[in-house]
Formats: sequence, C-alpha cells, structure tokens
Amino acid sequence: AYLARIAEYDDPRGDRKGLKAVITTNERALETAAELDAERADGTVRGPLHGVPVVVKDNLATADMPTTAGSAVLRDYRTADDATVVARLRAAGAIILAKTNMSEFAWHGTYTLGSARGRTANPYDLSWSASGSSGGTGAASYAPAGLGTDSCGSVLGPAAHQSLVGFRPTMGLTSTAGVMPLSPRQDVVGPLTTTVADAALLMEVLAGPDPADPLTAIAAPQPTDAYVAGLRTDALAGKRIGVVRWAFEEDPEKPGLAETTAPIEQAVRDLEAQGAEVVDVPLTREFVEGTLQSGGWMDMRPSIDRFLRETPATWPARVAAHSDPADVLSFADVMADRPSALTDGDIAHFLGQRDVPNPDYETAIAEQDAGKAAMDAFFVEHGVNALAMPTSATSATATWAGTTFCDIGANTGIPTISVPAGFTSAGAPVGLELAAPRSRDGDLLAMAYAYEQATGHRVAPGTTPELVADVDPAPAAAEAPATDDPASPDPAPEALGAVRTAGIGVNSLAENLAIAATLALVGGIVVAAGLVRRRRGSIARPG
Repeated sequence: AYLARIAEYDDPRGDRKGLKAVITTNERALETAAELDAERADGTVRGPLHGVPVVVKDNLATADMPTTAGSAVLRDYRTADDATVVARLRAAGAIILAKTNMSEFAWHGTYTLGSARGRTANPYDLSWSASGSSGGTGAASYAPAGLGTDSCGSVLGPAAHQSLVGFRPTMGLTSTAGVMPLSPRQDVVGPLTTTVADAALLMEVLAGPDPADPLTAIAAPQPTDAYVAGLRTDALAGKRIGVVRWAFEEDPEKPGLAETTAPIEQAVRDLEAQGAEVVDVPLTREFVEGTLQSGGWMDMRPSIDRFLRETPATWPARVAAHSDPADVLSFADVMADRPSALTDGDIAHFLGQRDVPNPDYETAIAEQDAGKAAMDAFFVEHGVNALAMPTSATSATATWAGTTFCDIGANTGIPTISVPAGFTSAGAPVGLELAAPRSRDGDLLAMAYAYEQATGHRVAPGTTPELVADVDPAPAAAEAPATDDPASPDPAPEALGAVRTAGIGVNSLAENLAIAATLALVGGIVVAAGLVRRRRGSIARPG
C-alpha cells in the first residue's frame, strides 16, 4: 500500500490538498520487490534492509530515476550511476520506492518548494510548511524510512516539524559522492525515520569510507556496525547534558514560542529523570554567530557546476541548447531554461559566486576550521557529553518551519539529532535537538534512544490514515522490548492533526522486517511486494 498511499495522498483530490512529497515514483518498485521475494524464498538475504521500501531526496543520484534537485528543468536529467548512499541501500536489500520533493537546489530550509513539484505540505496540517529542504522525505509517510541532506537544518527541521527522528551524522561519516551539492563544506546525508533505532540501523548501512568522497577518509574511525547494539534505555544515566538557552521574543510571523518552550523545558526534566546531570552552559548566540563560522555559502554555484560537469548523465536537448559546449551542463544553463522556484535574487546570488578556491573563500575556510576547534574545546571545557536545545524555538506556520540552532552542527561538523518532544495545543510537533562531540555518533544515538523510549512522544499525522485495503489481517510483528513508562505525557495527546493509533503514519523498519521474516516462514505469501502494495509494518521499533 505504499504505492497506493502515494496515489491517494500525494496529489490534490477535490478540495483536499495533496502532500506533494514525491517527485518520481520508481516504476520498477514492484518488480524489484518480487525479485527480492524470490531471493528470500531461496534463502538469500542481501542485508538488513532486504525488501524494505525507502524514499530518497531528489538530489541523490539514482540510475533508474531522474535526479531533479527540485528543478523542473532537470525532470529528465538521468545519471549513469547511483549515489554511494543509494548504492549502499540497494546492496542492503532496500527498495528505492520514490524520489522526494525538496527546496530547489536545497537552498531554502524553512519550507520545501521546487519547480519540479511545487510546495510540500505538512501532514500534521496541510496548510503548514513541511520545513526544508528535505521536507518531501519528512512528509512522505509512504515508506518506513528516507534519506535527506542537511546543509544547515535540512534534515533536523523536517524531523522536528513532522514528529520524526532526523539524524545529521558527523561530517564525513556518510558519503556525499553522487549527491548534487549545495555547499560541500556543509552537506551531510542523514536518515529521517520514525524511531531512533531505525536511524541507527540505516546508519550502519550508510556509514563508512568511500574512495569517491575524500571527506570520508578524514572522519575518525567509529564502530559503525554497533549503532543498534549500543542502544540502551539507560544510556542517559550518568551523562552530563548541557542545556543551551537563548532569549527569544515573540514574533508575529513565527508564533508559538511559549508553547514550544513548555515541552522543551519538560524534555530537560525528562533527561534529568533518566539519570542525566543537567547543567546550563554558556553556548551563547554571540559565540555561535561570532565563532562558529560557516565556510560554505561561497561555493554553491561552483560546486553545482562541478557536479554537473563531472557526473556522467544525460539531459534533454532543450536544456543542452543553452550550454556551450553542448555536452557540459552548468547551473547557468539550467537557470536559462526556467522555470525556477528560486527568486531572481537567489539566482543572482548563485551566479555571482566566484570559482573556488579564491582568497575570500580560503579565509572563510580557515575561520570555519577555527570554529570547529572551538566547538571541540567547548565540550571538553564544560565536561558535557551532549548539548540539548529546541530544534526550532517556534512551531510551523504556513510560510515558516525552520531551525534555530542548525549552525552548531552544520558549521562545525559535529553530530546532531532531532527527536519528537511533544506538540503544541494546535497540534504542531515540537522537536528536541541533541548534539554530541565529533565522532560520538553512537553515543548520541544511544542518548536519543533513551529519551525517546522514556517519553514516547511520536504521534503519527491524522491527514494520511490507513487505506481500507491496508488493514487486512497480517502476521503480527515481533513484540517490542519492554520500556519504562513515559516520564511525561504528551502536552496535547488529542492535538489537531495527530491521532494516537498504532500503524498510522510511517511505520518503523523493525516491524517491516519482522513481518517479512514471518511471512517468509509461513510460505506462499509475497513478502516485499506485499509491503510495497500493503502498508503492513515497519525497520526497528515504532515510537
């Protein structure tokens, strides 16, 4: 029913808005599912994602589908190869179900709008922004998990505003080879899932060196095969958590400050209830804005041009007519063929950037490296295992759903994660952001897992309920491990746009795998194809 749900909910129907979360659906999804079923029947399992549908943001190259980066001009831009992360998903047995909508060229992080598909709606209220730039992956409640890219909040924002887990790993832990860039010094590929365990499982598949991405060679080695095994409900016990507090004023354009603050303060108490020592730390706005500098944003046009120049691909003759030579495509060529969701000012900003390296760019990189060192020293000086803060200080509106502290992780390369922290009275999701020292990704996932299991704030959206055909009997998934009672109730369990009903919304990966294994044991039942046709289950445990 994943495909049926896309057909039902992604396009407008009558007076009902569509999510517009998907740009391209994989025409071979069912065929691939049948192949994977046959392999399983023969005793072959490719990996931990065998038969699990996954969606990916449309700036990740896929050899079997176009890669648009949200641009209508690139509807028929086809790469010869998969991005490394996509190839790793396939090698682990995943079915790439669809390519998801994104802010055009990943430029805007407070909403998702591209000329290829339009504006993505938030499934908790279709009038709200889905955040960006990975809003399509976040809104696509059509698969157990998805991939986004994050240059500054583009994974964490959609997670926070759509009651999901969004993980931005340490810079260099996941490859960006085959990913159309925004700014290589900022760009990271990360998962969007319904549970921390699912994110950990995906990271075991995605993480590791890639000869095609030099940044992966300089990332500190980690036990990347032990993220799931390291998840513990007592992972917060004895940890020292630094709370980041900034003073904010109510903004009429971004309401909900007070209602977002309340669940975050409760989250701080919940961290303490799980055995963490909670302390305020002086990570001030002045320190972040003055010291944690971005080395990016000067290299966007040059980086996109390099990708288009060096990536084996084909594109329509109409677009090629703008390029000189005709077999080399550039950002300027794409803009010359309009339409574009980028404003004239955005386009001028991109096109006005000089080639890199140049003296100003080198200075910015040096400043960013100094900021990275300062962030590393901050953790040591204050003796904290993690930082805690709201992913967004305000809740989603029709025009805005951004992040507040994205510079902390994006500019320094440390790992960050957003975990559901409850809802406002209007039903708007609230996210808690945790950040850990560089290359402590496993520790961060474990701490986030402990918080998630203790609080259980994830509530699926009510605008995309199960289809009638999805609720036929199926073997039950494996029982979830016992967890403690929630440390605090959801602020608004009956919040608008949210329903606490098992199996509604994106399911977790563990349920899908358990169901697939059970179906394989009983025999005679299509497994992966059933998961694509029927929305029956999840990868690692529902939140």
